[in-house]
Amino acid sequence: FAIDVRRAESRDAEAITVVHDAAWRYAYDGMIPAKELARIVARRGPRWWDRAIRRGTAILVIEVGGQVCGYAPFGPNRARNLVQKGEVYEIYLLPEYQGVGLGTRLFLAARRELSRFGFDSVVVWALADNDQACRFYRNAGGRKVARANERFGGVSLTKVAFAWARNA
Repeated sequence: FAIDVRRAESRDAEAITVVHDAAWRYAYDGMIPAKELARIVARRGPRWWDRAIRRGTAILVIEVGGQVCGYAPFGPNRARNLVQKGEVYEIYLLPEYQGVGLGTRLFLAARRELSRFGFDSVVVWALADNDQACRFYRNAGGRKVARANERFGGVSLTKVAFAWARNA
């Protein structure tokens, strides 16, 4: 199968929705309260993704055999208290495509794109309880640089920032 990483286009909105839905349910079931998780997933439907793409949000998708199986939006760092210039806002793959190197390929591509825009350092946030994500970022050479809390419904969860000083 051909594996391709490219910029998302409007025609990808439906496929990104499918990835977001499956990946979030897989990653956060039992971590984020069920009602809140359902609300988050429902809010990011095809129209939401299409609008983000049309507004110029930088999103990469990874395809295997022509099927979008993952995505990664990125841009300027949103956390004013951190020195890193760029941020990979999230990176998700369909559960059945996880653990085979596709996430690494997508993540490195996003870091290269950030570097092209002059963002020579990168930060990514992950929920501290998401062992798979934290392991992924540690294995990719990220070092923990900050902690914060985020509310999901009535629950406050700790998130961790991983940083890379020089870009890929």
